[in-house]
Amino acid sequence: MTAKWIYVLEELGQEHLELVGKKCANLGEMTKLGMRVPPGFAISVAAFEEYMRATGLGAGIAACFAGRGDELRKGVQAQMDASAVVKQMMADTPLPPALAGEIRRNYEALCARFGTSDVPVAVRSSGAVSMPGQMETYLYVRGVDEVVSRVREVWQSTFNTRAIAFRLEKGMPVDTAPIGVAVIRMVNAKSAGVILTVVPTTGDLDHAVIEGNWGLGESVVSGEITPDNFIVNKATMAIDRKISRKTRWVVSTGRGTSMADVPADMQDRPCLDDKEIQEIIRTALDVERYFGAPQDMEWVIDHDLPFPENVIWVQARGAKYATPRKEADADYIVDQMARLFRT
Repeated sequence: MTAKWIYVLEELGQEHLELVGKKCANLGEMTKLGMRVPPGFAISVAAFEEYMRATGLGAGIAACFAGRGDELRKGVQAQMDASAVVKQMMADTPLPPALAGEIRRNYEALCARFGTSDVPVAVRSSGAVSMPGQMETYLYVRGVDEVVSRVREVWQSTFNTRAIAFRLEKGMPVDTAPIGVAVIRMVNAKSAGVILTVVPTTGDLDHAVIEGNWGLGESVVSGEITPDNFIVNKATMAIDRKISRKTRWVVSTGRGTSMADVPADMQDRPCLDDKEIQEIIRTALDVERYFGAPQDMEWVIDHDLPFPENVIWVQARGAKYATPRKEADADYIVDQMARLFRT
């Protein structure tokens, strides 16, 4: 594949990890498997590098960090100061017109598919190296100008203090962190969550664990609610349910999101019905068989679509698990949910 700045998801697969980052490559692979994935496009690592090269930012950022390795390793304040300087440099530096134009054209093409000029999208990082929780994610982004702005802000977040500290700890170059960016249509989420096709605390391969909440999955990360928990026997499809009282959820404000109270009549209801659980487990087991390994996957139930078209997938990756694990299942899954919204 000839390197370019932007790819639609259907052009991508696992072999393009270095080209567009893990998240975008995985989304492309999922489309090839026939999974229902929100449409969108991937902004490549080459686009980030073009922004750094064409504007002179790359050289300026390298100069900012030059000779400061020992200082940065010794204290958080030095990392915070460097982060503030570099992020301001990037905030003051617009994207090159040709690159901004490519992003605009791809967003307008996505809008045209849905007959609107401002289809809501998620703009999130897609690193070739996993850096969970380090970069920013923006939800319900609307309009070409805001999309271009949010892409630049995701790139800026590669120089967050926590991202700088992560690279120092891992012995990675601190002055550069080229990443891809995923721009995908938002799902009008009735509920959202994760499935692991292994029980992470025990390595039990005979059961899968599903957790979720009403609305967008960010509510699980906030710690304000305990999600519903479903343990599914992969052979018999028998379901063991633990339904929590879910008093808070994350909903769209039209431009962005907010935490709100769950309506009283929904608080004690399961966020998934049996047929949705069965569809989630069926697809997850297909993916597990395809890759030959347990999977860690994120799902969203679309409020506007009929079953089974309403079961949408937004991530699939190999599950991390060990035998034994000290953490509780719920703690592990909360951590995985955080990766969806912060990586």
